[in-house]
Order: sequence, then C-alpha cells, then structure tokens
Amino acid sequence: MANWRSAIGWMVLGSGLLLAGCGGGGDAPPPASDARSDATAGAGAATEGPQVADVTAADTQPPTLVLNTPANLAANLTGRIDITADASDDVGIAGVEFQIDGALWGSDDTNPPYMTSITTTRLTTGQHVIRARARDTSNNRSAWVTRTVQFGNDVQVPEGFAKTALVGGLTGATAFAQAIDGRIFVTEQAGTVRVIKNGVLLPTPFATLPNVVSGGERGLVGITLHPNFATNGWVYVYYTTSEGGTHNRISRFTANGDVAAGPPTALFGLPTLTTTMHNGGAMHFGPDGKLYVGVGDNGLGAPAQDRNSLFGKLLRLNDDATIPTDNPYYATNTGNARAVWAIGLRNPFTFAVRPSDGRIHINDVGQNTWEEIDVGAAGANYGWPNSEGPDNITAGVTAPLFSYRHTAATPPGSAVGGFIIGRCIAGGAFYPVGGGFAALFPARFQGNYFFADFTTHEISRVDLANGNAVYAFAKTVGEPVDMRVATDGALLVLTRNNIVRIAPI
Repeated sequence: MANWRSAIGWMVLGSGLLLAGCGGGGDAPPPASDARSDATAGAGAATEGPQVADVTAADTQPPTLVLNTPANLAANLTGRIDITADASDDVGIAGVEFQIDGALWGSDDTNPPYMTSITTTRLTTGQHVIRARARDTSNNRSAWVTRTVQFGNDVQVPEGFAKTALVGGLTGATAFAQAIDGRIFVTEQAGTVRVIKNGVLLPTPFATLPNVVSGGERGLVGITLHPNFATNGWVYVYYTTSEGGTHNRISRFTANGDVAAGPPTALFGLPTLTTTMHNGGAMHFGPDGKLYVGVGDNGLGAPAQDRNSLFGKLLRLNDDATIPTDNPYYATNTGNARAVWAIGLRNPFTFAVRPSDGRIHINDVGQNTWEEIDVGAAGANYGWPNSEGPDNITAGVTAPLFSYRHTAATPPGSAVGGFIIGRCIAGGAFYPVGGGFAALFPARFQGNYFFADFTTHEISRVDLANGNAVYAFAKTVGEPVDMRVATDGALLVLTRNNIVRIAPI
C-alpha cells in the first residue's frame, strides 16, 4: 500500500434471493423441491418429454453445449438479461442447467430453446460468472461453458443481505481482532487500542502505547489475540517504536477486563527502518499454535529475496516469540532470521488463516500493475521484486492464487483478474463451512475467501470450490483495512473510522 489513500427456474442467491427464470419468465416462486435441485424436468417440460433415439448400446458420449448469450466479457449489463444456450447429443438432451456465481438455479430446462434470465439489480455491481452445461438422457454431462460478465447499476450488497454500521468514532483504524466473548479490539495508527463491547466503543482505551512513530504507513498496525485469550488474556500488537532506533516491534499485553493490566512486554524486534513504507503488520495464530506475522519490504525491494533479512517475509514464531525449530530456514539462518517462513513479499499488510486446516492466504499489495493473493507455504518464494502478480513467474517462484490489475484491461475484463481492479488489497477472511452462527451466510458463500481493496472499497470473494472464480460481493463507503468473520457469522469490515457489518437479512 503506497499510502493510506494510495426463463425456467429460480436461483437461490443469498438469504431468500430468488432469480426469476424465463421462457415467458414468470415471477412466482417454484415449489420448494425445485430450489438448488438437479431435476430431470422443468416447469415448461412438454408432456411427452424429450425425444430419445432407439439405442441398445450404453451411451457414453457427452452432449455438447453452446452458450449464446450473454457474450463473454459483456460489460455494464443492466436490467433483465437473458441467458440462452443450444445443446445437442447423439441420443437426446434431458436438460440444461445454469449457474451464476457457482449457484444452480431451479431445475434443468428440458426443452429448447434453453434459457433463463436474471435481473442485474439482484446482485452486487461488478464481476459475475455465468455458466451452463447440458445433460443427456444417459446422464452424461457436457463440460461447463463459462461467461465472465460485469453488472452495472449501483448495488452494494446482494439481495437478501444488509450492510449496517456496527460502530463509528474510530480514528485511523488499522486492524482488529475479536474475542470469543464478542468484544472487538481495534488498533488506531497513532498508538491506541480500543475496545468495542456490546456494540459500543468504550471511552477508555484498552491501552495507549508510548513512543509510537505513526507517519506514513508506520504506527500501530497489527493486533491478534492468543488462542487461549479467555484464560490468559494475552493481546499481541505490532507497531513502530522510536525506542532503540525506529523499528517495528511485537509486544504483548495482558488484559484485565477491558483494559491492559500494565505496560506491554516487548517480545520481538525487527530491523531499523529507513523509509516509512511497507511495514506489513498483520498477525494471526494458526491451528498449530504458532504466531504468523507479515512484514513488508520497507520499500527496498531486494531484501524480500534475502532469506537472512526479515523484510518482505512471513514470519513464524512461538507464542513467546521464540523461534520454532521446524521453521524452514532454522538450520541455515541465524538469530531472528530463523523466524523466516516464506519470502518474496512486498507488503503483506493483511492475510488470513483458515481455522479448519491452517490454510493461509496472503494479500500482497502490489506496486506497478498487480495486486495478488498468495497461498502460504513453508519455504515458499512469491517472487517480489523480480515478479509481481502473474508476470515473470520463473522456476522456484510460487505463482499467486489470484491477481487483479490496477487499471482496466483493453477490452475490459480480458486480463487476468477479469473485471476486478484496484490498487491496494487489504482485508481477508475465510467464511467457514457450516456452524451454528446466528447470522450464517447461505451455503453458496461458505468456504469462500473474501477480500477487499482499500482504493475501490470493493469486497470480492474467491470461490475455492469452483476453480477459484471471483465474484463481486459488496462495497463499503469507507476505506477497508481489515476483515473478519464475527462470532455471530456476520462479515465485519474495518474501515479507517468505523466497522461495517454485512449479514443476511
């Protein structure tokens, strides 16, 4: 981050979101049994059913499908759009199924012309993925045929969701963490840790750190809670201090109710800073009990490739900031450099750890052309400064899971990342599968990875179950800097001055 400014069928979308299909296109909902089904007959099926050739041998030949409309990379679509397809088979077509953003709608359309429709205002403005496939009477299926499109309008959450301000009054917020009891701990760049309790920003800070240097991207920029916070009360912070020369430091507080019990304990010091840029600062515990820390390259580039430097890295520490002996460079590096877990990063200001299995997605802020999401792995090299996004990926460099451009391609949507654009990826969260949340997202959102961009204020999601396709999800008014799934299942987005709550209605 260069600086803080730098018609057959119905589709269940969100909570109660139904997309009307057509072939005449009514608005009455289908029977409950139709929703998300893979039925063999649709509402418009002829009474005699599809025509089937007389064959005696088993049919293994899949059908073929052509998706006629909309065109691939169709931009700024508004109003109602028709999705039409042709299908053929050597025996007979049983039906064509359609999806948008990985979700089926209704039953198969069993009669040509195969089609459905969608009103674009029911989905968030931005990128969406439409696809279709045919099924023949022997239950063979064609490959999916996909179209990436962009919806226009000004829709900031999908139908069935609401976006509300949870709390305001923050000043220069940079990161947050939530305790199991629901309290939210927020860092403000100038050095204050605030607590939100029962939806109220408490007037008394949890703590105010001394000697914080907060110009540019420096300051109090990271926070996380120990996995056993409920019993030990440990709160970890990442900040720039002037003590002993200007450098970033990881310290630990012990909570006493809603305030710190005393001054912090300094745990781990990083090298002296020479610029105000690229401090990183994100911290999370993994299910292995280790503390993972994102450290920027200090605007220098080259140290990101030096395994003996802490700049441009993801670090891995024990909870007391000693260094695990199973780190990938423990035997070859010395001193604090043994904490290096992955290299080749520019500014991992945010990342997320999936609690179920420890999968890590690192949001690395780009410089020239690309923002990227990297999959964390011990010993991985993500290429910076020699590569950025999908460019210049060479042997030994781990390519990003997803990249998006700083500016639109020509034609729009035609480059890697499609219609997703922005200049500063910030905030990431895995939405868990299942769970007893009061505000549980519908199944089609579960397992997705959500991320935001500081400059466009847009929130997108990566569908890890469908080829890492990326869809628009929401947009905030303020500049997003961090994101997490709350204890009630809502998606919380931290901006510089408030927290936005997005949840099903």
